[in-house]
Amino acid sequence: MSEKITRTDAEWRAALTPEQYHVTRQQGTERAFTGEHWSRKDPGVYACVGCGQPLFSSQAKFESGTGWPSFWAPIASERVDTQEDTTLSMRRTEARCSRCDSHLGHVFDDGPEPTGLRYCLNSAALRFDPA
Repeated sequence: MSEKITRTDAEWRAALTPEQYHVTRQQGTERAFTGEHWSRKDPGVYACVGCGQPLFSSQAKFESGTGWPSFWAPIASERVDTQEDTTLSMRRTEARCSRCDSHLGHVFDDGPEPTGLRYCLNSAALRFDPA
C-alpha cells in the first residue's frame, strides 16, 4: 500500500477546485447528471483527484442510471476504504481514497455481478487517465 498523504486545509484548498474541495474534503455530493464522468465510455483509469492514486478501471464501469459514475469494483480493494456514514438520517457506506482520505462517494449492494456492488462516485473526486 502507498504511504498516506496528509495536507493542511490550506494546501488542499490550493490544490483543488472549489467543487473538488467541497466533495473530497467536506463529503459533498455533486448534482446527478452534471459531472464530467457519469456518461464517459472511454477506456482508461479513474484516479483520485486528491493524490493521483489509480482507483477504478473503465472495465468495471457500468451505467447505473443514477447520474453518477458507477463501478462494480475498484482496481484493488486496498485502494478504497469504506466506513459507515449516518449523515442525512440514512445508513450508508462511504467510499474514501485509502492514500489521502478523500471522500469519493458511497457503496451500495445493488450493483451487477460479479460483486453485486455499486460504487456510486462523484466525478469531482476523480481524474480520468485515458488508456
